[in-house]
Formats: sequence, C-alpha cells, structure tokens
Amino acid sequence: MQSTIRIIGIDPGLRRTGWGIIETLGNSLRFVASGTVTSDGEMDLASRLCQLHDGLAEVVHGYQPHEAAVEQTFVNKDATATLKLGQARGIAMLVPARAGLRVAEYAPNAVKKAVIGVGHGEKQQIHMMLKVLMPKVEFKGNDAADALAIAICHAHNRQAITSRLAALVG
Repeated sequence: MQSTIRIIGIDPGLRRTGWGIIETLGNSLRFVASGTVTSDGEMDLASRLCQLHDGLAEVVHGYQPHEAAVEQTFVNKDATATLKLGQARGIAMLVPARAGLRVAEYAPNAVKKAVIGVGHGEKQQIHMMLKVLMPKVEFKGNDAADALAIAICHAHNRQAITSRLAALVG
C-alpha cells in the first residue's frame, strides 16, 4: 500500500529562496504551500545566510516534509555572485539535511523537462503547467514557482526510482 509523500522543493538564492511543498501519492500531485524566504540586502553576508537558514528551518519544521529537492547552481559569469549563490545553496541543502531529510539535487534543465516536457522553456510555461498539474496551486513570484517545479521533478524521479527498485525485487 502506498503512502503520501510530502516533498519540499527549494530554489536557492541569496536575495530570495523559493520553497514549494507538494504531496504525491502514486501519480497524483497535490499542492500544499509555497513561498519565499528573503534576506535583507543591507546586511552582511553572514547575517543574510542566517536569515535564509532560519526562514527555511521554520518552513521545514512547520510543514514536516519527508524528502527535499534543491536546484543545482549554474555557473555565472560573475565569480563573486556565483560564490554567494553557492553559499545560499549550501543553506538550502543544510536545513533539510539537519532535519533528517534526504536531499536530492536537480539541474535546471531536468526540472524544466519534468514539468514542461523540454529542457528549455520560459517561466510562463512553467507557471501554466503548474496550474495544469495542480489546479489549486498558489504561488507568488518566480522563486516559489520554480521551487514547486523542483518538487514536481523530484516526485517524478523518485517514482521512477521506486518503480525500478520494485521491478528488481519483484
């Protein structure tokens, strides 16, 4: 008998880290919640990372997901910006790991392919498909939408892995 799995998707960013929580049971997806954790750009880097940590920890504690998925970082032309994004991504991975969750990582193209069927696409296509896949979905902004897409990508991939394992055992 299958049980419902709650997944948090996290779209890391130093200014805004998006989060989205879905539940999956078999092939069905259900929207739970989404939002954005922000940091104050006027503060020093360490304080901003603390804001992201505390905000994500509050979300994880409040919604009690079973698994987590984080988008992999792409390399930027600006090395300093890439390094700061990497630090925010570290927080995005640390928070669920410290809560005892397994954390999966997905490339941006894999996320788009899982949601819109191709590895390249516009934000509006992702928004539209989120509404098709989960009619009751609510999100404010691209960061929360991207986080939901990351959670959906994980739901699709975890199901494929589970099916392969079942075939090997069965």
